[in-house]
Amino acid sequence: MTSTTYGRIVYNGRYWRITCEPQVRARLKRVFPRVPQAPGEHIDLLGSPENSRELLWFLQRYPMEIDADAQESLKQLAQQHHQMEQNLAELVAGRMPLPAFKLAKPPREYQRFAGAQVTIRGGLLLADDLGLGKTITGICPMAEPGNLPAVVVYPAALPNHWPEKLAEFAPNLRVHHIRKGQPYPLVRQPRQRIPDLWDTLPDVILVSYHKLRGWADVLGEIVQYVVFEECQQLRNPSSNIYQACEYLAGQARLRMGLTATPIYNYGSEFYHVVNPLIPDCLGSYDEFLREWCVGGSVGEKPRLKDAEQFGAYLRREGIMLRRTRAEVGRELPALSKIPHEIESDGAALERITGDAVALAKTILAHNEAYRGEKMRAAGEFDQLVRQATGVAKAPYVAEFVRLLLESGQQVLLFGWHREVYSIWREKLADYNPVMYTGTESPKEKQAAKDAFVAGDSRLMLISLRAGAGIDGLQHACSTVVFGELDWSPGVHEQCIGRIHRDGQREPVQAFFLISNEGSDPIVSDVLGVKLEQIEGVRNPGEHLVERRDLGENQLRQLAQRFLADHGVKVPRTSHPTPIHQQPPFELT
Repeated sequence: MTSTTYGRIVYNGRYWRITCEPQVRARLKRVFPRVPQAPGEHIDLLGSPENSRELLWFLQRYPMEIDADAQESLKQLAQQHHQMEQNLAELVAGRMPLPAFKLAKPPREYQRFAGAQVTIRGGLLLADDLGLGKTITGICPMAEPGNLPAVVVYPAALPNHWPEKLAEFAPNLRVHHIRKGQPYPLVRQPRQRIPDLWDTLPDVILVSYHKLRGWADVLGEIVQYVVFEECQQLRNPSSNIYQACEYLAGQARLRMGLTATPIYNYGSEFYHVVNPLIPDCLGSYDEFLREWCVGGSVGEKPRLKDAEQFGAYLRREGIMLRRTRAEVGRELPALSKIPHEIESDGAALERITGDAVALAKTILAHNEAYRGEKMRAAGEFDQLVRQATGVAKAPYVAEFVRLLLESGQQVLLFGWHREVYSIWREKLADYNPVMYTGTESPKEKQAAKDAFVAGDSRLMLISLRAGAGIDGLQHACSTVVFGELDWSPGVHEQCIGRIHRDGQREPVQAFFLISNEGSDPIVSDVLGVKLEQIEGVRNPGEHLVERRDLGENQLRQLAQRFLADHGVKVPRTSHPTPIHQQPPFELT
């Protein structure tokens, strides 16, 4: 008796091509919803170990013709996935010895664990707490020659600390820093004026996200291991940068993403961050939205239904690894978050009254037909009032900081607006402040950092957003002052994390200087920084949490408070109040 077959399978080394009867094809599409659902004579299924294992299971019910070589490949790939699951379980249970990852300075056990996990899983999102040495963890797999050449992709806007960390932990590796957006030979050529090239390929190649667009094809031919620094940069799938990253990741054997803020804005963006690291681990984007998200109507981005449950799933499946300091026994000196009431110059706020009142009325107008105008007004109002608040506080912030400096402390003073920086620099000029904001070149930023760490300057004026990624300040400073506030708690956590990290030996103080006027009362309430009782800025350590973004309700509260402070009645007109067009503000 001949056995029934329902189709034929061919393997080309990357895809399974399945040609089968229509009713079987329909069932196959239900098992593999990621494949195109359009009608066709065949289905091309990515030959990943996971897909191969499920296909082998499917063939038990619907046998198909397959030649001996393809059959053997199918079994091997299925076994590979089974073995991966077993190894991951053994690793998590502590029954698997950790690789040594021999570096010039031995990595910590938890760093070796992450290196082992990415080796087993093929990809990993490493979302460890601030200051736990994610860069060193990323270097660990580079200790294995089979994982070279490695490519590190980093944000050009942030300090690139990879050269110094590689020199410290892996000085034997030959490192090349991509300097141009257009490809050039990576093996030394006659008369080539690039110093860090050799007669063979570099071991580690550093490239910015921006430059990767021109280099993806070249690097894709040689890459074995890729690291995406601050991988929340991957959240925009329609960009050329994302496509370059996705291609490069697809060519590498091992992929690691590093971030302390795994969900930057909205939960749905997490899919695009993770998918290049472990392709298809969350299914298709539509599946992900259907199973994990809510929202997504016009004008609304999807968000996670249950971030905690989702985080638990990611950790269980070995997709994401997140450890807190307490979990790895890396306790730091005490951190105190201290709200401090400060005066402000009412005249600075009065100067914006006319325009701000008009914008506030527009925001609070009841006619939803003008929603676009209301949104533009909200953005302009936020910038206008927050800048004026910063200017109004600036002289008093400077006096507060002067007291700290006179007591012998080194201070990181965080702000946002250039006008505010100018006042601080003038008032504190005798302390030779250095600048680390959005306007300095990388060389100028490095010089500022070096001067601060060396003690040549005891005051660094630093942008709330430019400070992410900078390391080494913990050896010189234990005092942070927020002269201006950001709406996002995560931003403040990142800022504090510049000094509250490994290497810090002193208790850390973070002062939030809050005025009773302008935007401060509403912003501080959103942050959870109360003058009456300090609740603490939300700590993103325990759960996978979404950032609390500036929303419509907060801006409406700010507009209502502003009008009330100026004795203006909230209008109930059908049309928004015309607004005076302001020139755009330059923010750092």
